[in-house]
Amino acid sequence: MDFELTDEQVMLGETVRDLLARAYDPESRLKVLDTELGWSRDVWAQLAELGVLGLSFSEEDGGVGAGPVETMVVMEEVGRRLAPEPLLDAVLLPGGLVASLGTADQRQRILPEVAGGSRLLAFAHEEAGSRWPDLAVATTATADGDGYRLSGVKSRVPHGDCADELLVTALGPDGVLRVFLVAADADGVTRTAYRTFDERRGAQIEFASAPAELLGAAEAGDVTEAVATAIATAQASLCAESIGAMGEALRLTTEYLKTRKQFGVTLSKFQTLTQRAADMYVAMELARSMSFYATASLAEGTVDPIALSRARLQVGRGARHIGQEAVQMHGGIGITTEYPVSHYVARLTAVDQTFGGRREHLGVLSNRVGDYGLVEL
Repeated sequence: MDFELTDEQVMLGETVRDLLARAYDPESRLKVLDTELGWSRDVWAQLAELGVLGLSFSEEDGGVGAGPVETMVVMEEVGRRLAPEPLLDAVLLPGGLVASLGTADQRQRILPEVAGGSRLLAFAHEEAGSRWPDLAVATTATADGDGYRLSGVKSRVPHGDCADELLVTALGPDGVLRVFLVAADADGVTRTAYRTFDERRGAQIEFASAPAELLGAAEAGDVTEAVATAIATAQASLCAESIGAMGEALRLTTEYLKTRKQFGVTLSKFQTLTQRAADMYVAMELARSMSFYATASLAEGTVDPIALSRARLQVGRGARHIGQEAVQMHGGIGITTEYPVSHYVARLTAVDQTFGGRREHLGVLSNRVGDYGLVEL
């Protein structure tokens, strides 16, 4: 397993970093977040032009044909700049499902437009009371001629407010889990948009006998494993985004310690504070190592839920530690909207609760150890 980035991967990260640095500073990002959409279509078009949106799709499907490591590199830069564009929610996760489950016709119809930035997807799975890793749903699909009709409510659909097409998990007529394609503006689809505490967008979506198309072939059967694999792959992207955000929160904190004066000297002169900053760095590097290991296992063609839960647990612990220490060492300014540290803490907290929090991932790992109660959250 190789933990070294190639020259091409390093250049990819630098290119995305430069693009996002030009697009966003703390002030301009706040202005974009305050728009109805909550992200920039201009930046989205630039990402498409660079090939970032098609990074994970095969060349036959209109993409670049890159792998999980390249995706990790990009997501780390997204986290570093707190870019609000829905790369994971509108491309990587739902696009990955289309690539793995879709027929050749569906892949050719959908993925080139996703890679080009003209079609936005959203993954509609979570329902009231559902909690990862349980994939059970109450939404149902009934046959209707050559198509289907969906009925149910999805309570949390990230960026479902702006999606053109929805990938909806539901029980098919045969009683097993399926994924269906639903036009977001179809009859019987009602979207209620909302903002999350980290200023992202989401929607509750109700399907009242909405027309739908089955993703993939009818004879494919239960797709629970495919959905679990897609979510597991998304876990690696969440880890990478957190690493980028943790690194920037640490950088802001160390810069503050070097410039803020107290009792006539900079805060960096106080040994206790520098030791705490060093502990933040150690936590970040431990999390980075686990994140890289999980991504490298994906690059070798192995989806290991245990490795991914280990990574999510370690990254979550590191994110909480770094976020809390960043706020504490900044003092009151660290929790203001005008200062970026509070936004990094909010995003790290939101990521930590996406597709399972630390307690859920610890529950997955507890099946492998006998001292569950002794494992520190």
